[in-house]
Amino acid sequence: MNKEIMSRVVKKRQADPKVVQYVWAAIEVIRNQKQIANMDRISKYLSRVFGMHPKETARQLSLAVKDGLVVETRTVGCKGSKAGIEQEGYWLPGDEMEPKAEGSKEWETESHDWYCFECHLPGDVLTCDNCFRVYHLKCLPEECKPRDGGSHWQCVICRGSKKKNLNKQEMCKYLRFIVQRMKERAVDLNKKGKDTKHPMYRRLIHTALDVANIQENLSEGKYKNFEEFKADAQLIVHNTAILYGVHSDQAEIARLLFSDTCHELNELLLCKNCFYLSNARPDNWFCYPCSPSHDLVWAKMKGFGFWPAKVLQREDNQVDVRFFGHQHQRAWIPSDNIQDIKVSVQKLQVKRSNGWKKACEELEVYQRFLREGRFWKIKMEEGSHSHQNHQQNQRQQQQQQEEEEEEEEEEEEDKRSGRTERLERTEEAESSISSTSNEQVRQLKGCQEPKAKKSWRTQLVEPKEEASDPEPEMEAVSSSQEIPVSSAPQQPEKLSVSTQTKKASGASPRTLHRGTQTNTDGACQNMCHEKYTKVFNDVKEMMNADNKREKERAVREALEKLRAEMEEEKRQAVSKAVSGAQAEMERKCKQVKEKCKEELVEEVKKMVAQHKQLISQTKKKQWCYNCEEEAMYHCCWNTSYCSIKCQQEHWHADHKRTCRRKR
Repeated sequence: MNKEIMSRVVKKRQADPKVVQYVWAAIEVIRNQKQIANMDRISKYLSRVFGMHPKETARQLSLAVKDGLVVETRTVGCKGSKAGIEQEGYWLPGDEMEPKAEGSKEWETESHDWYCFECHLPGDVLTCDNCFRVYHLKCLPEECKPRDGGSHWQCVICRGSKKKNLNKQEMCKYLRFIVQRMKERAVDLNKKGKDTKHPMYRRLIHTALDVANIQENLSEGKYKNFEEFKADAQLIVHNTAILYGVHSDQAEIARLLFSDTCHELNELLLCKNCFYLSNARPDNWFCYPCSPSHDLVWAKMKGFGFWPAKVLQREDNQVDVRFFGHQHQRAWIPSDNIQDIKVSVQKLQVKRSNGWKKACEELEVYQRFLREGRFWKIKMEEGSHSHQNHQQNQRQQQQQQEEEEEEEEEEEEDKRSGRTERLERTEEAESSISSTSNEQVRQLKGCQEPKAKKSWRTQLVEPKEEASDPEPEMEAVSSSQEIPVSSAPQQPEKLSVSTQTKKASGASPRTLHRGTQTNTDGACQNMCHEKYTKVFNDVKEMMNADNKREKERAVREALEKLRAEMEEEKRQAVSKAVSGAQAEMERKCKQVKEKCKEELVEEVKKMVAQHKQLISQTKKKQWCYNCEEEAMYHCCWNTSYCSIKCQQEHWHADHKRTCRRKR
């Protein structure tokens, strides 16, 4: 490697920060026991508690002394066998009796970190000329390493923080959503946290930072670009790995927090408008077009049909889309499964479910907003104001929905009242056929048209009055013969009075019947009768058809509801039966196992007793010394034979010299 580059490398700390914390804990425990923290006691404690080898303990302890994280002193013992003898001991920095020990105050004036910002471990490092970060040469990519020893060198983070993304107000507006999620995810990070404000931990952590500090920096407008915000999130990982260890659970949580933050920043850089709307969630937030607007396509996932979606980005043969619909899900779709939005739905052969219809409705709202040029204008407000506006919009939307429902109910009631009114008109027309000419019938129709514009309450009241007094109705119609034909503008008014005030006209029935009808009137009456009979039949058929449809719809809905309830009850019954069968099977298996275990124990007991009995019987017998069969003839104290043959064989072979029997 180039000597000029190696000349920039600085020797920082060499001891592992995790082991240094172990040593601190050992010294505290030993000092609390009123003992001198020497090498032997520290080594035994680390071996018993953390499983460290004594040689590794000695090496790390010597490195910690060189780094100034542990102070080595010589102390005279005051009790025990070592009383009055000078011993080597170790103290925590700041607790030593000689305050001017080596490295005692250097950490407070240090301008750079002591550990690599990439791997979080000690060693020979390269310092950045712009910030406090340091790196191992092996941890740097090739393009970021310094070219020579004299040039000004900047780390990767300082190089990326030169460009300016947005102004401070916009940075606060977008990044506050990311900081809020960081606070929610950082709860597990601090559950078993250590006191980072403790002076001992301040000797390990050069730049202390947490999510609360990031939020303060954001509110004060200290971030000039996204890279500075990302660097602070990475600093949390660095500090956590130093305190808890590179491979600890806390470090893994911090890495997940950093990766989620990087993902959120990538989403923000991909489309600022989509990022803001997806977090603020105003009404119809997915329907507001961005600038520039996203392409609209039909996208098909595996196992699903084509669905309307927005294109967010394209990479090679993959397309990142976000679907219209309830959850607005994201997915990477192959380019072969993407169709232009102009392709007809019939050609795509889509199953039109309720979710698909809602997605298409949202697509239509998006296209309408795009045609009208309705873009979302982000207001520079605090989060509380946006939340209040969102609640107000929800209340207004609920009020509008309630008003629309009331209008629909009024329209349905108007329709029903209109049907009853048409029936009443036909009945009135049929009753007036006997005494009304064709010209008068046309006038009667003309005067009845404004009546349909009345409110449904008055229309429901009037038929009761007509139906309650049928006799004056005939008399009121006959009084229409007295209306002069010359006064045409006044005819509708008089006719309406004669048809609506039936009880008043019925007060003088004798004065109403004065004229006689001609033959031509009879012919007109027959024609009108046929005409209104046909109208009445048509209305009657229409009402019957409507009633039939309503009845079929009600029956169909009831059947569907009953079928759904039956399926639900069936599913519950099956699940209950299966769970009951499983419980019964487990109970039976448990009983069988217990029974088999008891039988096995009893069988073992019987075999043990039988074995003891056989051994006892065997011990009580004598056995042939030559062939090990049951003996019959006793020779001496430990020798017996089953036959004379065995006795003679054994006598001549061996027993002759050792027999103790008196001869």
